Amino acid sequence: MNAVTVAAGAVQLVGGVVLAPLLPGLVQHWKARLQGRRGPTPVQPYRDLRRLWGKSAVAVEGTSVVYRLAPSVVAASLGAAVLLVPVAAQAPDWGLGHDVLVLVGLLALARFAVAASSWDTGNGFSLMGASRDLTLSAFVEGTLLVSLAVATLVTGTTDLRAMIAGSVGGAWSSPLLAIGAVPFAMVVLAETGRQPVDNPDTHLELTMIHEGPLLEYAGRDLAYLQWAIAARHWVVLVIAAQIFLPHPGGPWWQLGILPVALGLLCGLLAVTETLVAKMRLLEVPRLLAVGALVALLGIAARLAGIA
Repeated sequence: MNAVTVAAGAVQLVGGVVLAPLLPGLVQHWKARLQGRRGPTPVQPYRDLRRLWGKSAVAVEGTSVVYRLAPSVVAASLGAAVLLVPVAAQAPDWGLGHDVLVLVGLLALARFAVAASSWDTGNGFSLMGASRDLTLSAFVEGTLLVSLAVATLVTGTTDLRAMIAGSVGGAWSSPLLAIGAVPFAMVVLAETGRQPVDNPDTHLELTMIHEGPLLEYAGRDLAYLQWAIAARHWVVLVIAAQIFLPHPGGPWWQLGILPVALGLLCGLLAVTETLVAKMRLLEVPRLLAVGALVALLGIAARLAGIA
């Protein structure tokens, strides 16, 4: 294991586990400033996690082991996803590989665990949020697969390390990657729970999606779930930065430019939430379907030899 691999592994662990809450914190802070508000500081998610970690969990009457294990399953799934997504073309193998299909499965497992816990509690608002999340997930996961399939056609592999190495220059270097970047941008909005898909600033029961299934959790269980949300930000934004955005070929340069790219993407999320209102729930699948259609057209053009 050379110095580059060690450095990439350190960035992967420290960034995905420790620094991940900083990403939603930056989005919230910059969005407040764009809207003329003072808003929370970028480190507010750390304060929330510390506060929740110091409180005891809640035992809902009538629930089973499904409710108790769900936060651990979600946190473990996102922790595995952090280990799976490399931050550079040279990254250590933590025993999970780097296949994009495994990543999609881990994200789906976390979503299923949260939905199962909502059914276990029987809370009406939790069930409402979980049903909405599962409805959208059918479109989100499909769009995620076809957008990454575009990148695999360009690089000729489903290994994320090789995809990073083979997509130097990002969407600016290949028309096909530019096509894939469009649906992946929609996936980023959906996976991070940002507008126009969801509104992270409100807990209004009639409109919430991702916050609904978390209503019955508190203390350390809720801390696990909140950290998993931040880790989901890290996973999708790292993929966007290292595959679809322009990036250099050298792994040292890739590690050096990653913080800049992540900051840029957080800023773009803040601008998007400021300029775009939340869509009606039934309009979101149509948006994601358009993104999937764009990716499928790119795949068809590649197979036909046009792109």
